[in-house]
Amino acid sequence: MKKILSIDGGGIRGIIPGMLLVALEDRLKRESKNPDAAIVDYFDFFAGTSTGGILTCLLLCPSEENPGRPRFSAKAALDLYLKHGNEIFKMTFLKRIRAKLGLAGERYNSQIFEGVLKKYFGETKLSQLLKPCIISAYNIELRKTHFFRQQNAISRGDVRDFYLRDVCRATSAAPTYFSVAEIHSLANVRYPLLDGGVFATNPALSGLIEVTKAFNQTRINDIYLLSLGTGRSKRSYDYDHFKKSSALAIVPALIDIMMSGVAETSDFFLQQLYHSVGKPENYVRIEPDSLESIKEGLDAASPSNIEKLVALGDRTVSENEGLITLIAKLLVEEQKHNGSQKPWDFLRIRRQ
Repeated sequence: MKKILSIDGGGIRGIIPGMLLVALEDRLKRESKNPDAAIVDYFDFFAGTSTGGILTCLLLCPSEENPGRPRFSAKAALDLYLKHGNEIFKMTFLKRIRAKLGLAGERYNSQIFEGVLKKYFGETKLSQLLKPCIISAYNIELRKTHFFRQQNAISRGDVRDFYLRDVCRATSAAPTYFSVAEIHSLANVRYPLLDGGVFATNPALSGLIEVTKAFNQTRINDIYLLSLGTGRSKRSYDYDHFKKSSALAIVPALIDIMMSGVAETSDFFLQQLYHSVGKPENYVRIEPDSLESIKEGLDAASPSNIEKLVALGDRTVSENEGLITLIAKLLVEEQKHNGSQKPWDFLRIRRQ
């Protein structure tokens, strides 16, 4: 059975799937009786968008001392948000004034964000990741989706290879929050990219299609898909306020509605697909049902709201403790069954 891990976008709310990953990694260590067990050991393919793309890169980033092992544990991945979230989403007084007047091109200083990404990823490349993955972005000039595929970076070389810090910058270039990411491949091909959340906040469906494409004979009922969300928003918007507000004033609300709608639609389609093949248990979606206890904004990274997000993440782990343990047991048993088999190795040599 092929196993996919998918992680949604959601800005600072990446703390929620981050905490779920920490809990899952702890259970994997316990069930396998291996203190060095890591998330990367138990999934064959990864999919991420925006903050989920950053988490994916952190989980798959190789160690400098031991390139066959991950540089960051799930806990270290979560720490990026806890230690740097407020720094990344800190608005200067001048930008705050400009944003209120609708004059700011970006709310936050991209250079600060880029500095954090460089600190974590350095010169590591997409091709060096430990497992195959797909990370989404959107090309504003070509008007088409752009997927960072680790297997393409390997098979096609510098033309489709990128520094990880640039991949993360592009997939999380949320409109109005950060400027469009103008990045270059290692072959110096230019890409002007926006946050993948504009079309795939929940990248699980993209990951599923990628796996079925790679393995022509693989059916959905032979794929286990774990999808981690950043919380289901139930915020309502007042009709009169929406009607009277300027176009600029409602942009953040429109982004919120669009991203929530895309995530919910993908979840619905996947539920129907797995039900149709009689394997509903092979698709698992975990996220908080409500975000009422926190400020929902992608950029709501004040110390007090980060504390609330940690509390919500902890509650989500507690509410799904039995399910997380069940997932860990399944993954450990699957690994024992497959042994040292590496079903994705052919992707590393394809077209070389």
